[in-house]
Amino acid sequence: MDFTNTEAQQDLARLTGEVCGKLVTAERLRELDTAAVRFDEPLWRSLGETGVLAATLPESVGGSDLGVLEQIAVLRELGKYVAAVPYLWSVVLGAGALAAFGTDAQRETATKAAAGETILTVALSEERNWEPARPTTTATADGDGWRLTGAKTVVPFAEQASRILVSASVSGAPAVFLVDPADASVRVTGQQVVDRSPEAELEFDRAPAELVGTVESGAEVVDWLLGRGWLGLAAQQWGTLERALELVAEYGREREQFGRKIGGFQAVAQRLADGYIDLQGLRLAVTQAGWLVSEGLAAGAEIHTAKYWAAEAGHRIAHTVVHVHGGVGIDRDHVVHNYFTAAKHNEFALGGATDHLRALGAHLAG
Repeated sequence: MDFTNTEAQQDLARLTGEVCGKLVTAERLRELDTAAVRFDEPLWRSLGETGVLAATLPESVGGSDLGVLEQIAVLRELGKYVAAVPYLWSVVLGAGALAAFGTDAQRETATKAAAGETILTVALSEERNWEPARPTTTATADGDGWRLTGAKTVVPFAEQASRILVSASVSGAPAVFLVDPADASVRVTGQQVVDRSPEAELEFDRAPAELVGTVESGAEVVDWLLGRGWLGLAAQQWGTLERALELVAEYGREREQFGRKIGGFQAVAQRLADGYIDLQGLRLAVTQAGWLVSEGLAAGAEIHTAKYWAAEAGHRIAHTVVHVHGGVGIDRDHVVHNYFTAAKHNEFALGGATDHLRALGAHLAG
């Protein structure tokens, strides 16, 4: 495999970083901490206007036909700034899946998402269901359409989305459907998560839905969404942890205690060194999985490896950042707490070791 960044990756990362650098300041993050909804609309509009949102999507939906490696570059930059935007959910997964598997009409929805004119999201998680590839939400045929019954949890940006891609079971087989959350048969209830990202629980009472792809290809679509979703979260976590480690290293070089810079204390230096090793492990895991996906090669085990590293490294580095900063690390007026909560959110979303072992075992079992 080739670890060298492409020119497109470098350019897109630079552009994303420039946009975020201008708009996502410490003051802006403090504003979002107390906002009714933690969604940075000015940043979202700017990412759309500069072409960042559309760049990695196919030309058929208004994109520049870049790919997974470029998406990882964008997600890493967004993670560095703990940007409160639904790029992963709306563009990578929502628009990406509709572009790959949807009808012409559904691709028009993807085109609007690529321009930032509408927001899409995906609903894949279910309470107490350890096998997301086998959803308990059910879909039944109703004339020319479908009806969904069941519930989904922690659905990102559900209250801001115009359409939601929902995984459901059709006679025991997984499939994906497009649902309008504004329909009266869909109940959307906001949920509070650790970093205050907008997430919600959805309940479907025979909600009308459009099939994405076919029932026969449903397992492929669900696997596509899960794989790209886990890889995307891992890439975003990579950026968040990278910047968090930079912040704590800077603090260690500046803060003095007992007449010495605290970074010179052996215990602190060891924690930072362990964090660096964790971060490099995550970088390699994400890069390997992304390269395999970009080449159209089997990447299931590698995606699960990246998923595991992102959760485990996220836990260790997030706590290192807080511990080394001391009281400053839990001060909501200091930016470091945003990196702690973002890393913990990603860790919880990706799951602990037991979840990874279950998922990897199911993948290897076919």
